[in-house]
Amino acid sequence: MIAPQLYAPHHQHFFNMRLDFDIDGTQNTVQQIDVVADAVDEANPYANAFRSRTTALTTEKQACANLNLETARAWKIVNPSVKNAVGEPVGYKLFPGDNAVPYASPEAWWRKRAGFVNHHVWVTPFAADERYAAGDYPNQSGGGDGLPRWTAADRQIENTDVVLWYTFGHTHLPRPEDYPVMPTAYIGFLLKPNGFFDQNPANDVPPSAMPKKAIGLPTASCCGTG
Repeated sequence: MIAPQLYAPHHQHFFNMRLDFDIDGTQNTVQQIDVVADAVDEANPYANAFRSRTTALTTEKQACANLNLETARAWKIVNPSVKNAVGEPVGYKLFPGDNAVPYASPEAWWRKRAGFVNHHVWVTPFAADERYAAGDYPNQSGGGDGLPRWTAADRQIENTDVVLWYTFGHTHLPRPEDYPVMPTAYIGFLLKPNGFFDQNPANDVPPSAMPKKAIGLPTASCCGTG
């Protein structure tokens, strides 16, 4: 209930972004980045060390993955043949934002037609006719079109022209404050250069122009009649 004699159903919104990367060329590889704690041993005497673990994704099925809070999971798209100033492949990193998993059963019709919600991240080799995550005609689909059908072939995705598909969802549990005008809900993700530049690209931004001398602002007075 959100108002007298008015209820709003719980529901979810899901989106999928088709990200066709060309990082310094078309021969790219997607890496999955997970943060893991080091073992407590002589090399970690204070028991507080951790590191990032990088997994190069080589096939479509291997690339299907979900977010993982325990490992702060993110994804990096690199060009293995182009190195930056510290000898690492140039790349961009995808940082997930607010997200959700579907709560409807896999047997629900909408989930059969929108199979892309089964994973937050999918990776495919570029194909001009693979444009929409749910296929070209989702409302007429019998289910299984789009990403589930394409990735069943388990094609190679390493060092090639890759497309990363990112699924993100918002779970809306309505509240009285949503009525009669619902506030805006924000959801998205970030793409940040990660080794693409040799240093902070803002370093060569010209400084702001400074006035030669302080300029006093005139005072103003006002009077009115009523």
